[in-house]
Amino acid sequence: MDRQTEDQAAETVRQLRALMTPEGAGALGRAAALLDAGTDAVAALTRLRAEVGADLAGPAWGIARQRQKARATFGADADRLLFTGDTLEQAGRPELAARRATRLLAGGADSVADLGCAAGTDTIALARAGARVLAVDLDPVARELTAANVEALGLADDVWVVAGDAVELVDAARGGEVAGCGAAVLDPARRAGGKRQLDPDRWSPPWSTVAALLEKVPTSVVKVAPGLDHERVPVGVEAEWVSVGGSIVEALLWGPAVSATWRRATVVRAGEVHELTADADPGPAAPGPVRGWLHEPDPAVIRSGLVSLVAADLGATLVDPTIAYLTSDRPDDGPWTAGYRVDEVLPFNLKKLRALLRARGVGRVVVKKRGSAIEPETLARQLRGDGSATATVVVTRVAGAPTALVCDVT
Repeated sequence: MDRQTEDQAAETVRQLRALMTPEGAGALGRAAALLDAGTDAVAALTRLRAEVGADLAGPAWGIARQRQKARATFGADADRLLFTGDTLEQAGRPELAARRATRLLAGGADSVADLGCAAGTDTIALARAGARVLAVDLDPVARELTAANVEALGLADDVWVVAGDAVELVDAARGGEVAGCGAAVLDPARRAGGKRQLDPDRWSPPWSTVAALLEKVPTSVVKVAPGLDHERVPVGVEAEWVSVGGSIVEALLWGPAVSATWRRATVVRAGEVHELTADADPGPAAPGPVRGWLHEPDPAVIRSGLVSLVAADLGATLVDPTIAYLTSDRPDDGPWTAGYRVDEVLPFNLKKLRALLRARGVGRVVVKKRGSAIEPETLARQLRGDGSATATVVVTRVAGAPTALVCDVT
């Protein structure tokens, strides 16, 4: 950490501590009231400076804004927690953190090292699940946030917040423990300078530390990028992809003592958790011609490499060996796919596609694509017509050929 960064961190810590005083709490309450009333930032900050002083006004307004953003995810806890913009973006969903904590502790571990605690959201979940938690971070802002947040939620007696380097701690791990704890959570930083780091060797800590932790501390879980190459996953480690509402929100590597399968796809829909597992690579699904229904597997199913399991259950085939669209003779009401009734199949040609849609009375379309360079929004505008019907147009490859599937015409 360079001198400028150290100075910025020290100032942020000072501001956070000021907000934890009775005067700071009052400033936070006033900022929240102005924000909830819809007061614009300039007017709100002017009033706050007059009411609580310039030293508290800006920090209180910033935290109030983060709390407002956090409410949808953290519920009632949001108005007691402290976040910076970066730590809120990094924070996972509390229900998923609770799920991870429960699984990690199921084997009897009662002490966990949270290696890189950020704002303490994983620390909170672990403490609520009954663990004693050592929250470790090199960043003084992260340590301050974690200490404040566990205190605000009444968990401070079970949490110790310390400065530490995850790389050094993992290097020193012995006997299945790290920093004296029998279990560990690691969430490497995968951004630097505002850019996503696609190479795991450039994560902080890097892939070498991830692999070492999984080997040295069997009761462990590491959050990784959803696009992680399967070849990186060590033998004996379970890889899990989790989606919520059709979007992948996290990917996890479970240490050997916690692993229960080879790959797992976890799909959360309408609050229900569905899990699809395989003990070995099931291989690809077979390709075949387009039939009456098109099925789009959930991204967690795709990334986990388990599309063929869903295909077997549906009696479905792939529309193309390289494209993760399935087709079958019947609809699917299960959690693993989104389905579309196929009304027309034609080689992709803009003029012919527009003519077909006009003939079917379609005026508004939703465009989906896979294996095509088209821009869905642009094509949707080009296909817009005067008809009252709607349709979904799927642009993809079928047996290697660019193809348009017109679906769900109503």
